[in-house]
Amino acid sequence: MGIILWLIVGGIIGWLASMVMRTDAQQGILLNIVVGIVGAFIGGLIFSGGSINEGLTLYSFLVSLVGAIILLAIVNLVRRGSVR
Repeated sequence: MGIILWLIVGGIIGWLASMVMRTDAQQGILLNIVVGIVGAFIGGLIFSGGSINEGLTLYSFLVSLVGAIILLAIVNLVRRGSVR
């Protein structure tokens, strides 16, 4: 059940991050899920020292969203040479 929750929440976070960074038209659902999960990992490393045992809270959701936005900003920087 945990992996299904990761996929659903990862997709939502990736979709929200792509809406913020205006890359939604370039991404499909699979890339949104990947961005959400990797963004959650990046956000966890930055804000909570890599702890993933908190569960699903508003704080962990926001940390994951910030991590996904940072990931998309890095990808935009590498791909285009500038962050939008």
